[in-house]
Amino acid sequence: MTTHPLFNLLDRLDTAKIHYTLSRNRPDSVLVSMTIVAMRVEVDVFRDGHIEVCTFTGSEAPSDIPDLLDRIIREHTD
Repeated sequence: MTTHPLFNLLDRLDTAKIHYTLSRNRPDSVLVSMTIVAMRVEVDVFRDGHIEVCTFTGSEAPSDIPDLLDRIIREHTD
């Protein structure tokens, strides 16, 4: 019996001691999200076994812009 790629990925992350969260935003995939130094990574593992990886990099410095959080919420409200 072949192990699904999702379980292979989770085993690799556990072995590497990389914290992750799982969520399901699409009916055909599970999203594995992890944050490592200077990078956020989103991995979609699909029912058929294929994997898509997105990385987001940038400054992790805190911002002192007074209305930044309000602006982010306003700009991303449905």
